[in-house]
Amino acid sequence: MTTFYLIRHGHNDFLEKHKLVGRMPDVHLSEQGHSQAEALGRILSAVKFKAIYASPLERAVETAEPLARTQGLDIIIREGLLEIGFGSWQGQSLKALIRRKLWPIIQNSPSLARFPNGESFPEAQARVVAELEALRSLHHGKKGSVACVFHSDPIKLAIAHYLGLALDLFQRITISPASISVLAISDSGTRILSLNDTRATYVTPGV
Repeated sequence: MTTFYLIRHGHNDFLEKHKLVGRMPDVHLSEQGHSQAEALGRILSAVKFKAIYASPLERAVETAEPLARTQGLDIIIREGLLEIGFGSWQGQSLKALIRRKLWPIIQNSPSLARFPNGESFPEAQARVVAELEALRSLHHGKKGSVACVFHSDPIKLAIAHYLGLALDLFQRITISPASISVLAISDSGTRILSLNDTRATYVTPGV
């Protein structure tokens, strides 16, 4: 059995701009986000991780750094943990996007939605689940915990899959910045041990 700690990256200034950041480069943690990352390192210090994996995007790597330092491990970058490919929607304001015809489909029937020049939700879910299964195979027979630091929608899509929840209902799951969700996955099934643990989310910057 492999226990996965699915960690969303910490706060960044783009969250305040209400834009769809996606895979944009050079989006870094804010002061609050760095405090959240440090808090994650403290909160998870009692867990002995076998490995720490992260999306290649800066905000995910920066969130993983305090945990890696505490654990004495290197951060291993995995492309399969990338944010959803939002295509031509990337970088646009949510205020403008909610007026598009595709928006209600994304909210109500995401299984039918593909971002212009980007990924569909089924493709993104299949990618993330394949990545987690590849990591599970990598750690097969080595009972222990691994951390995966990545992004909100991919985490929600993975949890929906392992819960047996229809993709069209995945938006009902909330994954906050710097939150921790824990899945125990074995050949005989999956157990959800924790969902959207926000102990690190509301720390005071600088603390």
